[in-house]
Amino acid sequence: MMLRPLMLPVLLPLLLVACTTKNHTADFEATGVLEVVEVEIATLTAGRVMRVLVEEGDRVRAGDTLALLELPTLAADLQQRAARVASARAVVQEMVAGALPAELARAEAELAALTAEADRASSDVRRLAPLAERDFMSVQLFEAAEAASRTASARRDAAAAQLQLLRDGPRAERRAAARAELAAAEASLAALEATQRDLVLRAPVDGRVLVRAVEPGETLAAGGRALIIAETGRQRARIFVGQAVFPTLSVGMAVTATLDAFPDAPITGRIAALATQAEYTPRVALTEQERGDLLFAVRVEFADSTERLKAGLPVTVRRAPER
Repeated sequence: MMLRPLMLPVLLPLLLVACTTKNHTADFEATGVLEVVEVEIATLTAGRVMRVLVEEGDRVRAGDTLALLELPTLAADLQQRAARVASARAVVQEMVAGALPAELARAEAELAALTAEADRASSDVRRLAPLAERDFMSVQLFEAAEAASRTASARRDAAAAQLQLLRDGPRAERRAAARAELAAAEASLAALEATQRDLVLRAPVDGRVLVRAVEPGETLAAGGRALIIAETGRQRARIFVGQAVFPTLSVGMAVTATLDAFPDAPITGRIAALATQAEYTPRVALTEQERGDLLFAVRVEFADSTERLKAGLPVTVRRAPER
């Protein structure tokens, strides 16, 4: 109980120092220069420019058509690849459906006719065999009858095998090959359709056209720059804070920014990134004075649709007041 009066005079100065430090680091003020995200619109495939639908300074929305290109042989190539897809799809459908009833009936009738012919030729051989043994007919005629019988039997067997193939349908390997051919044709057509879509340049973001680098009639190579769009609804600034303030900041923390022309109109933003090392760091041991000069980079992002935040303007950033 006797220790409390002695400890109060010691703790009171420490408490005042802690409160002063907290209040000192709770707020900060730093100045940076505004930057606007610039998006370069380039072609993915070579082509000739047909139309450019925007001018520098025009406001565009994501998805708006900016320019149209053309390839002279594109339409013919699309027709050719579409025809190849149709042909391959017909082959697959035919293999899946199997033989038509009319085809089976015709094959059965042909087999019946060839069977009858083979039976007649075999009967002729059996009938002529005794005569040949008694030399009542020439050897050449009998051998010709045997050859005719063998030929008729072979034709009958071939017709029977063809009928069985029609009944069984194509082999699994042939069906797989036909499906693979269809997939290749569809992929080829899809690639050309993607090329056709790439000939239409669209705005990927909302913003304003900064640069119009092409005119109708020009030919662009793949990767050629056509336009540059400034994403005016998204601004950022790079500020620097001291080592006393830096540990109190975190990604996502709310901040406010003001322009010199609008000091009473703060704009809300957030901290997007924090540096991992200090700037302006000497390579030798730091003195106490040099440690106070250490600065850390902080990237701040804003989302302002009023377009007051123009690239190049200085902006003053402060911590947003707690609600």
